[in-house]
Amino acid sequence: MTIEAVVFDIGNVLIEWQPERYYDRVIGQDRRQAMFAAIDLHGMNDRIDRGEHFTETIYDCAEAHPKWRDEIRMWHDNWIEMAAPAIPHSVRLLRALRAKGVPVFALSNFGVQNFAMAEADHYPFLGEFDRRYISGRMKMAKPDADIYQAMEQDCGVAPGALLFADDRGDNIETARSRGWQTHLFTGPQGWADRLVAAGLLTESEAT
Repeated sequence: MTIEAVVFDIGNVLIEWQPERYYDRVIGQDRRQAMFAAIDLHGMNDRIDRGEHFTETIYDCAEAHPKWRDEIRMWHDNWIEMAAPAIPHSVRLLRALRAKGVPVFALSNFGVQNFAMAEADHYPFLGEFDRRYISGRMKMAKPDADIYQAMEQDCGVAPGALLFADDRGDNIETARSRGWQTHLFTGPQGWADRLVAAGLLTESEAT
């Protein structure tokens, strides 16, 4: 089926998201491993992605674990250092598609408050999508099928005409099960090659 719209995940597709890397640098790998073993920080972040308040959720978690209070608060206070840097080639691909008139959507697990901060203060390209499906606003998240269904109903594009890039296999599997065309993102060059192969960009446009 002809592709009518391209769908980008954001974390690790357009912006690097590596909390472990940040903590390894700031507190050291051994202490980071001990903290992540003791506390489900990714589970905490999943709650934010499903609509809980960014500040309240993290600070409440910090108070619940006083041994790690300062380190947990870093997830909030230094969040932009974890969600960095942008992936420039992927941003160029987003803009190249839009320049060609290809509708480009975002489908991302992202909290409400930190998404607003990222867009306003650091990554203006987050405002360049034709449509944005942000989990915190929708109070549903990948890989659950309901967020994909909600996007399909809103955008009006047939599932088979969507091409979706995401770095997580479980997110890709849900999309594929719904009939979407998919690309497991492992780096921007592979994504560029897929867009060229699909006839959406030329090789020069995809650089």
